[in-house]
Amino acid sequence: MKGFIATSSIEDRPPPAALARLWNRERVAGHLVMAFWIFLGVSLIWYLFVSWDPGLVAKYGPKMISGLVVTLGLVVTSLVFGSLLSLPIAMGRMSKNRLLSGLAYAYVYFFRGTPLLAQTFLVYYGLGSFSEELKSMGLWGFFREAWNCAVFAFTLNTAAYQAEILRGAIESVPRGQTEGAQALGLTKWRIFQKIIMPQALIVALRPYGNEIILMIKGSAIVAIITVYDLMGETRRAYSRTFDFQTYLWAAIMYLVMVEAIRLVWDRFEVRLTRHLKR
Repeated sequence: MKGFIATSSIEDRPPPAALARLWNRERVAGHLVMAFWIFLGVSLIWYLFVSWDPGLVAKYGPKMISGLVVTLGLVVTSLVFGSLLSLPIAMGRMSKNRLLSGLAYAYVYFFRGTPLLAQTFLVYYGLGSFSEELKSMGLWGFFREAWNCAVFAFTLNTAAYQAEILRGAIESVPRGQTEGAQALGLTKWRIFQKIIMPQALIVALRPYGNEIILMIKGSAIVAIITVYDLMGETRRAYSRTFDFQTYLWAAIMYLVMVEAIRLVWDRFEVRLTRHLKR
């Protein structure tokens, strides 16, 4: 019995070639990189623990929380208005009318091909050069506020991305389903509402989630145009304390926001697609 056990244990050992594959250069490099990031994370936590300043947190913590609220309000408002604007743009992209298709394509091409920072500057500083014309049209009261300019620029930007997401999702629905619905006598609007859009939105769920995360991270640029969002309040706190841990706390808050949205979106996606896994 002892010999059998010893023989079995020897036979169960992987051959030397398998051990070499288990510990090849790529795997060793991966372990080293992971160890480096773990060390960096532990060091960061240790630094924040050691340099914890209750006075700094008490003074600037509430302001950073209020900046976080401004960031969330900016992103949510822009995404909502952008989603409303994206539908006609997506329809224009799919239109057989060359004029509508060309205009929609030019819009998407411009706002997806230029930096969001440049677009924000064009709205905030560019429209300021036409203050007299905007006053005559009654629009200067809106565009003189930095937050309104940021919402306007972000809405135009995310509308272009959401339009392409929606267009791709709609075109992914098999054409045979539309033809079958037409054979049943359904109207075009009923087909679009009941058959195409529900399937298209499921396809677009993951890209929409990515767009939300990108908007949250991109919202930090509004601090440059004097909007006191999370990054704006962080910059103000640093300018008065010269303590770079304010930026560390801001980075952690952004990370928590992104991770929370990712988890919520994953749950949302699983719930909406549960019938596809049966």
